[in-house]
Amino acid sequence: MLSSPWARFYSNSCCLCCHVRTGTIILGVWYLIINSVVLLILLSALTDPDQYHLTSAELGGEFEFMDDANMCIATAISLLMILICAMATYGAYKQHAAWIIPFFCYQIFDFALNTLVAISVLIYPSTIQDYLHQLPNNFPYKEEIMSVNPTCLVVIILLFISIILAFKGYLISCVWNCYRYINGRNNSDVLVYITTNDTAVLLPPYDDPVNGAAKDPPPPYVSA
Repeated sequence: MLSSPWARFYSNSCCLCCHVRTGTIILGVWYLIINSVVLLILLSALTDPDQYHLTSAELGGEFEFMDDANMCIATAISLLMILICAMATYGAYKQHAAWIIPFFCYQIFDFALNTLVAISVLIYPSTIQDYLHQLPNNFPYKEEIMSVNPTCLVVIILLFISIILAFKGYLISCVWNCYRYINGRNNSDVLVYITTNDTAVLLPPYDDPVNGAAKDPPPPYVSA
């Protein structure tokens, strides 16, 4: 039997200890907690702007860290992420495959962004030094990081991003396997329902064109 080349990557277990459905629920809850904490911080910053407001003098640059427009955009993104994570958790728990798709699309988008960052670092390694110079003077370990050999710094950052990409890719495969598992199980349930509800179709008597007499119909056709 021919099978898809992606079938070899399909597995019902993740992290070597739990089912992909359980892993997707845990992942959705984890993202839900993180985005909820971020939302609380943003809401507290909106209610008390002076507490989280950093001036350009404190940052050592010519811009402000977060203005009201950026805070509102970040709050809207956090709310959207909470909705997506809640949908994924509910979909995995109630076995609704369609509810997992938005979270899977977010994972693909996040993986693509991190891949673009790695490519930009590889092609333009000087951007790392430019970014370090833009950091505020009171940024922790800024001088120590800038004193590292630029080549070694690029290698370390690429290695770190590669580890993150590998981990994110594994999480993507877990969510995709969960989607396939739930979708396949729902399809099998539909097939079982159809096969257990067979109906017999009776054909009416018909005239024999040769002998000119009515004949009994053939045996009932059983639809599978």
